[in-house]
Amino acid sequence: MNAETFPGWSTDTLDDRIVNPHVYTEPGTLLADYATLRATDPVHWTEPKGYRPFWAITSHAEITAVSKSNTLFINRERTYLSPIEGENWVRSMTGDSHLFRTLVDLDDPDHRKLRQITHSWFQPGTVKKNLEPKVREIAREHIDMMRNKGETMDFVNEVALFYPLRVIMEILGVPREDEPLMLKLTQETFGALDPDVIARSQRITAGNNLWGSSGDPQVDLLALAQTFFQYFGKVIADRRANPRDDVATVIANGLIDGQPIPEREALSYYVITATAGHDTTSSSAAGGFLELARRPAELAKLQADPSLIPLFVEEAIRWTTPVKHFMRTATEDTELGGKQIRKGDGLCLFYLSGNRDELVFENPNEFIADRNPNPHVSFGHGVHLCLGMHLARLELKILFEELLPQIASLEVAGEPKLSVGNFVNGLKTLPVRVKWA
Repeated sequence: MNAETFPGWSTDTLDDRIVNPHVYTEPGTLLADYATLRATDPVHWTEPKGYRPFWAITSHAEITAVSKSNTLFINRERTYLSPIEGENWVRSMTGDSHLFRTLVDLDDPDHRKLRQITHSWFQPGTVKKNLEPKVREIAREHIDMMRNKGETMDFVNEVALFYPLRVIMEILGVPREDEPLMLKLTQETFGALDPDVIARSQRITAGNNLWGSSGDPQVDLLALAQTFFQYFGKVIADRRANPRDDVATVIANGLIDGQPIPEREALSYYVITATAGHDTTSSSAAGGFLELARRPAELAKLQADPSLIPLFVEEAIRWTTPVKHFMRTATEDTELGGKQIRKGDGLCLFYLSGNRDELVFENPNEFIADRNPNPHVSFGHGVHLCLGMHLARLELKILFEELLPQIASLEVAGEPKLSVGNFVNGLKTLPVRVKWA
């Protein structure tokens, strides 16, 4: 199935707009619709064209409540917004509702057992002790490459895409020569509806780092999954024969109830680690950098007091909210926000809306580099709290600790553009001009 076969996207109604991947390139329109829902109907029965109906959850309080109620609202029935045609296609290919069987697609006890296998690897103390020196080395390497570009560059395509990719591939033990393939697969997983993103991934894989679109490329989603599985199938075989000190070895040799992880779950484990560990961090880095370019006073604030950088990291994650939603399904009749939810109803948690909730964040539509407190919902809550959040925070903190002292001035040098996508999206291009200190 090609991404192009999804139905035409409508903007006729609010219900249509909040699922339309193209509207996510126009955040003003989207944020206005979210604000309307938060003010008038934060638990909103939604009937967009081409989709199964669901409840749109847009307030911070209700998003948090659903996220923490992991037995009442489950993942496995419906994890992402997908047109009916897309849902039917996945079922015809796999026999269930998922192309992969990752941590975000599963519920307890399967989710808990799989998560426990790598849990210790991604805890704050382990991340800091084992990974900080290597992450700082990778950050410095990419900043040196930035400086070698001169004053004008595309921060997304020359830095933000490649820095977190190198970090996560280091953790997975993937050799550098395979990084272009991993970038291609990651970009096509989350950017399947954006021709520019696909063209970029194809150019990089071909050994050409130039940015640009060529025609109207398409993604064969089944072939994409098969390529992932073929690649990581070889990794599993290698790590079982030749174990190393990396996450790839932990997954390959992990046991559930005394037995090896089932093949589909093991392969999917690699996929979610490679993709989620790369694309979301890239989006936060680029989005945060753009806001510093637009706000010299906020940049100066961080340069004057680098101890504020962790607060800036949280604000960049809130502001960009790289993962825009997850779905849940009610397991029994219940009430939420004064609405009667029936067993089997789908609920969509719109995290970007929760992160702009006026009842929680003062001046939510302002980027404030040292915002504190900042109880954003970008990493979720409950048992599905993001496994890699401590690594993501460390990567972003180190990148900006190393980068900001070297900048004398920073400005936007062209039109930033967001990718098409209603699940994961972020900047696909960010031209900037940097005067180096």
